[in-house]
Amino acid sequence: MFELVADEVDFVVINKAADCNFHSEDGDAGLVVEVERALSLKLYSVHRLDKMTSGILILAKSPTAAAAFTQLFAQRKMSKFYLALSMQKPNKKQGLIKGDMEKSRRGSWKLTKSQHNPAVTQFFSQSLVPGIRLYLLKPATGKTHQLRVALKSIAAPILGDMRYGQDESDRGYLHAYQLSFRYGEKDYFYQVAPSRGDWFMRPECQQQLQALGDLSHLNWPEINTTYS
Repeated sequence: MFELVADEVDFVVINKAADCNFHSEDGDAGLVVEVERALSLKLYSVHRLDKMTSGILILAKSPTAAAAFTQLFAQRKMSKFYLALSMQKPNKKQGLIKGDMEKSRRGSWKLTKSQHNPAVTQFFSQSLVPGIRLYLLKPATGKTHQLRVALKSIAAPILGDMRYGQDESDRGYLHAYQLSFRYGEKDYFYQVAPSRGDWFMRPECQQQLQALGDLSHLNWPEINTTYS
């Protein structure tokens, strides 16, 4: 269900497994409960990942720390980067995906052309192997299903995401890969590669990630306008 990445004074960092519920439901313990049991700690959630999404997640050890992290996320002082795979090639290899999100049918969301309170995502894409593309994603906002909807909006739904696409796979290929922030008087940096998924485990993917290094050093598409 998870791997412990770091145990800091005020928080822990874990690598969440794919297909793992964040919250308890239908009598089954969710991720937070399982981490609390494993570490014998009371923990507080400050952000979340969808069930299908794997990767880096922070859990605070106190209400005070949780409030501080909530502020960091609200003020967009958390630098977040994700990996995704798709069988589809976008019209352009990099760019900005921006638009308001509206509820659609059966718990899904859709991206609209309006810009009142837009979801904003920067992206790069590159060929992994013939027929599969690697997407590097930098969300500037934190909307529900934002990255999944963003890639669907450019006709490149995430591989294995059956809510927004049709390409079945052994998992939904979205992974929270890198996170950096300043907390207290210290800078923190975490980068955790996917540990599950046939395509993520391919040597071609591992080699590309190693070559990319710190994703914050890439020349990300510029965000020219302000957003709330």
